[in-house]
Amino acid sequence: MKVAVDSEPQPKKLKLEEKQEPSENTLFGMGNPLLDICAVVDKDFLDKYGLKANNQILAEDKHKELFEELVKKFKVEYHAGGSTQNSVKVAQWMIQQPHKVATFFGCIGTDNFGEILKKKAEEAHVDAHYYEQSEQPTGTCAACITGDNRSLVANLAAANCYHKEKHLDLEENWKLVEKAKIYYIAEAATFAREQGFETEDIKEIAQKAQVLPKMNTKRQRVVVFTQGEHETIMATVDEVVSFPVIEIDQTKIVDTNGAGDAFVGGFLSQLVYDRPLEECIRAGHYAANVVIRRAGCTFPEKPDFK
Repeated sequence: MKVAVDSEPQPKKLKLEEKQEPSENTLFGMGNPLLDICAVVDKDFLDKYGLKANNQILAEDKHKELFEELVKKFKVEYHAGGSTQNSVKVAQWMIQQPHKVATFFGCIGTDNFGEILKKKAEEAHVDAHYYEQSEQPTGTCAACITGDNRSLVANLAAANCYHKEKHLDLEENWKLVEKAKIYYIAEAATFAREQGFETEDIKEIAQKAQVLPKMNTKRQRVVVFTQGEHETIMATVDEVVSFPVIEIDQTKIVDTNGAGDAFVGGFLSQLVYDRPLEECIRAGHYAANVVIRRAGCTFPEKPDFK
């Protein structure tokens, strides 16, 4: 499940045929940046590091050498990853022009993987401003592919080393925060339990989340929950509405790991135009439908969303 999103109040809703071009740094995201390292591997490699063919784990000490060995032994592809970075990357892809509508803050290491991650973010036209430190290496996520299966091993490393005072509070960086109109933060599926809602009904959870105390009283909160292949739920001050996802032939699904991040990216891409929430959700479903047909949170050169 994802919870999104907050934005500045807008004077009016635009008709879909009108096109209000967003400016640079309109969308701001902050989270754990990871360099995704994808490669087709053999069973011996999985066995060496105790990996299962279709699983997601956090790296342990025994996986310390895995990432470098993956690069040396197999043909790899690199992608800018991490949940929030994936979402702003998808949003920028959906928007296309201008570049750098999406801003991203996070922490990386002063190493080769960090340099590759900066290059990949730049190729995605995301305005990434990383806090760089030398205590921990750049966070990585190894996607070890065997047949139709993917074994994911994430090493957060530098992603856990972000220092607000050394980066966010710097005048030039804070100006980017102030320049943004839309901010995105990902929430975990345990949100309802942490809030003590005492219900597992998704619509009821969305409704309860919508009325939680809010600092910005200029606009009402909107809560959106995704549920994989099941309907998407949106709660506003007036109603709770469900939206069916796009149907897809199950044989065409390649990888569902980036679906939630892609939905958020699609949603945000229309929110920057101040388009109706229903249109934001339609764009989210479109982006997720594109991404699940491909390996990793990747996409073609241009979207055909209309």
